Order: sequence, then C-alpha cells, then structure tokens
Amino acid sequence: MNYNYTLKYRTFDSLLEDVRTDLKSLTTDGVIEPAQLIKVAMKVTYDLGLRVYMTKERVLTIEKGRAKLPDDFYVMNFAMLCGQRSYTVVSPQGTNVQDVVPEWRPWVEQNYCTNDSLPQQPVCLTKCGNSYQLIQVIGTQEVTYKLMDPVSFKNSQFVDCDCPNVKYRSHNVAYIKDGWVYLNMEDANMYINYQGTLEDEDGGLLVVDHPMINEYYEYALKKRILENLLMDGSNVSAQLQLVMGEYRAARNYALSIVNTPNFSEMQKVWAMNRKAMYSRYYDMFKSYFTATNFNINNAV
Repeated sequence: MNYNYTLKYRTFDSLLEDVRTDLKSLTTDGVIEPAQLIKVAMKVTYDLGLRVYMTKERVLTIEKGRAKLPDDFYVMNFAMLCGQRSYTVVSPQGTNVQDVVPEWRPWVEQNYCTNDSLPQQPVCLTKCGNSYQLIQVIGTQEVTYKLMDPVSFKNSQFVDCDCPNVKYRSHNVAYIKDGWVYLNMEDANMYINYQGTLEDEDGGLLVVDHPMINEYYEYALKKRILENLLMDGSNVSAQLQLVMGEYRAARNYALSIVNTPNFSEMQKVWAMNRKAMYSRYYDMFKSYFTATNFNINNAV
C-alpha cells in the first residue's frame, strides 16, 4: 500500500479549541468534556484508514527468539535483519551533518528517513543510489548497520498486504502474535518500518491536519456534543439537524481525498491492465506466430 508521507498532524487539544471557538455559548456552560470526545476523534481516524497513519521505524533487539513490538504498532510495512555494525561516539554539541555512502545490498525500493518517530533512540534508513544504510543513535553513541538481510514474514492481519517480506522467501522466518514478533533466531537486531497510531512523544492523541479533512473531525465532535445535550433534555434539535447535514458532506469529501490514488498506484493499475490485455488479446496467438516464423526460416 502506498501512503501519503506529506501529511501533517496536530494535537487533539488544538482540534478541541477550534470546536470550542465555534460553540462559544456551550463552552461557557462547561458541557464540553474532552474525555468524551477523544474516542470520537479516534473513530474518525480509523474511518479514514491506514493512509493517514504515521510511518515509524524502530530497531528491535531479538532475545531468545522474540522481541516486544512498540506500543503504537498497528501494521508492518517491511522488516530487515541488521548484520554488520560499527559504533561511533558522538559528542552532543553543535550541528553534526554527515554524508555517508552505504555498503549493503539493496532489496527494498522505498526510501525512508524518519528521525522524529523515536526521540529516545532515533533511527534513520537512508538510500544512496542502489545501496542503503541504517543509523541508530542511542544517547551519545551512533550505531551504523550494514549488510542487511531480508526476513520472510508469515502473512497475518498485522502485516500489510503489499509488504515485501510476505512474498520474499528466506531461511529467516518471523511472525507476529500478541504484540510480539517471533524469529527463528536466538539473538539478532531487526529493523522494522510500520504504521503506528497517531500519538506524539508523550502519548498524546494526534489528528490529521489537512484543510479539507479538518471539517470532518470538527463536525464529528460537534455532532457528539449536540447529541449529548439532546439526551440531557436540551432543545438542540435544529442545531443537530444542521450539523448532521454538514457532517455527512464533510465525511464524504474527506474520504474522497484520502482514497484518491497517487501516481505510483495509478502506474501499477496501468501496468496490471496492460498485462491483462496482453494475456487476453495477444498471448493466445504467440505460439502460432512462433511456429509460423520457424516454418518461414526453415523454408528459406
């Protein structure tokens, strides 16, 4: 699956502040409870799908054939076993800019570099030409991994359908169960790239920040607030009816934006259609054309 890596996010408190601004009369009465609205924002994010989830990365330490997955893990994009590594002690001062040419064999076509995913142990997978390298910073120590090896994952609900580890066949086999990843090796280091839940460094809830998607979040929260008021006996039927119409329109528009295929997806569909048309209209005559050319060449 292709994800939108240009998405921006904001905190739930920022979203709630926009809703409070639109409902000033209700804000003064103290009827807006953030604890009741967090689950509504989470439901909207789930409704938008995996495309809006954050792409994160982590280096797991496999001990006794297993390792605990991150708490914000949702679905696996791809994974690799870390081979040869080197250590460098970095002094935490000034600005440190490095230009390193990696030296391990390529097998993944994506290019990911996300230092914001794990502030405690930032991980960066970079691409230079046809090679990759993996850099992990732990305190003042920098670990550089080379000679990465792919791992074969058993297909499950926690592995993306487009994950290359599902199709790849390797003697290194892993699977995910109950929040743990199991590997047929006792000790190893595994790099994982995954879709994580929308949370900041402190575990606070994040929501998508997009001009055409923000209204879906806002109207979902307004609808729940008015529903609670209606259940408490307040006369807000007219306001709720107005919000319901805008809520449906905002939801349809947000889903249409999120589900719009990007260029790479359209390119895959074009290639798939081309292959299907080739098999339907040309492949059946290929043997005939080959036999005809063979007879002509023999006659000459």
